[in-house]
Amino acid sequence: MPLAPVSGIRARESAKASGQPATAVAHAVLRAARRARKRFERAEVRRFTWRSRRRRTAWLVTVGSILLVLSGVIGAAYSPLMALRTIDVVGTDRVSSGQVVDALSDQIGTPLPLIDFARVKSELSGFMLIQSFVTESRPPGTLVVRIVEREPIGVIASDSGFDLVDAAGVVIDTTEERPEGYPQIEAPDGVGSAGFLAAGEVIHALPASIRSALDSVQAATKDDVTLNLTGGVRVAWGSAEQSEFKAVVLAALMVGHPVGSVNEYDVTSPNSAVLR
Repeated sequence: MPLAPVSGIRARESAKASGQPATAVAHAVLRAARRARKRFERAEVRRFTWRSRRRRTAWLVTVGSILLVLSGVIGAAYSPLMALRTIDVVGTDRVSSGQVVDALSDQIGTPLPLIDFARVKSELSGFMLIQSFVTESRPPGTLVVRIVEREPIGVIASDSGFDLVDAAGVVIDTTEERPEGYPQIEAPDGVGSAGFLAAGEVIHALPASIRSALDSVQAATKDDVTLNLTGGVRVAWGSAEQSEFKAVVLAALMVGHPVGSVNEYDVTSPNSAVLR
């Protein structure tokens, strides 16, 4: 015969002592048994689910910590402590770094994550001498602007004198006298023509030792480029194709046959160069 729960026995004895009828005693015992059963079931649930409850607690603590850190980082990033205070301009020579800073001064006081880089690009595009730029945010309040200026390759004659231009034909400077150290580019079809662009490719391919001795470049067409070196020596170059290879061949020819010992170097076919 199964033993009655202790709570049921106590309920029965209490009911008998109080003189309650047998039916009331039975109901009291039943209620006590139900309560005991519920307590037992709750204890069993807690015993079998403590691992999942522990994992859930750990997960909630982790998520809460991450959210707390993120809110702190975001709050700090957009706070006045991270506002732009200094603009450093790097890589300028002909471009005035002070003018660049003045052009971007409306960004001062803006939190670094909220800087309007589209506006920065728009402002810097107004500087014709800037070929490209890269920005770098340095917390807590510095913006570094690294500038690559246009590289001059030669001069072209103009009504104002001589225009110093880059490979795209952008005028970098204008002087009355021809500046030293740059070849004069003669392209009948003008700046931006196929002949001018071919001349730019050829000049870029030349090593510094040959470029320093270059007096002028004639480019009637993109396939007819001729170099004139100081001392009156000509270089028949042909097209701009294989310019790097042609430059290597020309440098080797000039070592074996220095300027002054020949009248012309012909590298139009670099595999079979000709001296005249």
